[in-house]
Amino acid sequence: MNRKELIQQLEDCPVIAAVKDEEGLQACLDSEIGIVFVLFGDICTIPEIVRKLKEREKTVIVHIDLIAGLSGKEVAVNFIHSNTEADGIISTKPALIRQAKELGMRTVMRFFAIDSMAFDNIRRQSEAVRPDVIEVLPGLMPKVIRKICRDSLIPVIAGGLITEREDIMAALQAGAVSISTTNRKVWFM
Repeated sequence: MNRKELIQQLEDCPVIAAVKDEEGLQACLDSEIGIVFVLFGDICTIPEIVRKLKEREKTVIVHIDLIAGLSGKEVAVNFIHSNTEADGIISTKPALIRQAKELGMRTVMRFFAIDSMAFDNIRRQSEAVRPDVIEVLPGLMPKVIRKICRDSLIPVIAGGLITEREDIMAALQAGAVSISTTNRKVWFM
């Protein structure tokens, strides 16, 4: 899957299932959700988690920073690439995003918008690293999302704390291409 196909898939199905445990994995496997962010697992279980999702023809993006037993080094990306069928990674670490891009994986760079300095950081790092998409947390800030979308040439995913249809609509209207959430009720709205 190339970058353009990923962005088209995000626009077509704007709700991403962010799976944080086995129960969420099971619910996701039985759903029509197309894109899954895997937020749990360890070096022993991540290949099987990804395999189960790929068997259901899901696009699988692993949040590499949250996989127990992996370091924050580029070799962790090599491990995911070589030992799973994951389509891509999520990370807050520029070096891991660069490594994944070199391996032809899709990339999501996650940012936390906690203060006004975050805007400059998001712009600077996005321009330097050029991930396929950026994810901004929390996703309940339409004014912040609008500003980031306006300042960035990279598509934006809004994530975190999204629990209602209105939250989804506000994020999309602010310019996000999609939202990610661990809230299973939202997956089926």
